[in-house]
Amino acid sequence: MDGIQSYQRFPTVKIRELKDDYAKFELRNTDASIANALRRVMISEVPTVAIDLVEIEINSTVLNDEFIAHRLGLVPLTSERAMSMRFSRDCDACDGDGQCEFCSVEFHLRAKCIGDQTLDVTSKDLYSSDHTVVPVDFSDASGYENSEQRGIILVKLRRGQELKLRAIARKGIGKDHAKWSPAATVTFMYEPAIHINQEMMESLSLEDKQSFVDSSPTKVFEIDDETQQVKIVDSEAYAYDDEVLKKAEAMGKPGLIEIYAKEDSFIFTVESTGAIKASQLVLNAIEILKQKLDAVRLSEDTVEADDQFGELGAHMRGG
Repeated sequence: MDGIQSYQRFPTVKIRELKDDYAKFELRNTDASIANALRRVMISEVPTVAIDLVEIEINSTVLNDEFIAHRLGLVPLTSERAMSMRFSRDCDACDGDGQCEFCSVEFHLRAKCIGDQTLDVTSKDLYSSDHTVVPVDFSDASGYENSEQRGIILVKLRRGQELKLRAIARKGIGKDHAKWSPAATVTFMYEPAIHINQEMMESLSLEDKQSFVDSSPTKVFEIDDETQQVKIVDSEAYAYDDEVLKKAEAMGKPGLIEIYAKEDSFIFTVESTGAIKASQLVLNAIEILKQKLDAVRLSEDTVEADDQFGELGAHMRGG
């Protein structure tokens, strides 16, 4: 071998659809290890802010203290600044107490029902000490025509019942608790490559062609009205169910169609909880993945790996 062979690849990303809470993109020229690493980092290692400590002063509601604390923890909070916040365990400003402006945000809630009408206590009733970290507002995206839709219901109060509490929100990752996961779902699929043997297809009657098209549970194929040929309308609708392959064999035409997964092309679907935008979730995940890879490189290159490992950010120590 003349020179050192390089296995370096240059992945490309093509965005198909982008909303605040949803992203669909293609990832090409890389393999499943990178795709899966990116997915897992998005789910469990991108930091967000969530309520971690609840001090209840008055609770005469029908739910006990632990139940309310658990529901509060699961309320998604806007976490754009989570990447720059400190983990409370690493905060030197409060010696790891987790109650200072650098590593936490304080919330207050006070509600009392004084009428005969049931009072809904929702995430909108949480008052934050930091205007950048507030409960996610779903009222616009929820599709409710009713303008009274007021956030996530925490508890319902009847006359005379009261709830008063203080809560501390801290930075964390989904690996420690699901409440810190910014992702609702992250999935990827291999892009399918479908090849139709047109010569063999031409030997079939129109009825057999229609039967072949109908054998797919999802709409992957259709018959062209003009040429009467079977054509691919949506290769990505193929669910790797092998139904069309079984149909081809049953018709006595085993080579009629070839389907295989492209091993270097992936289609990602990312749904965010609303804590951070879907686009930012992907970017943060790539940044954290780079930090993890840098940590591996440093640990090989230097004896003082442990010291430098810590400098890469507390994300490393979180795991």
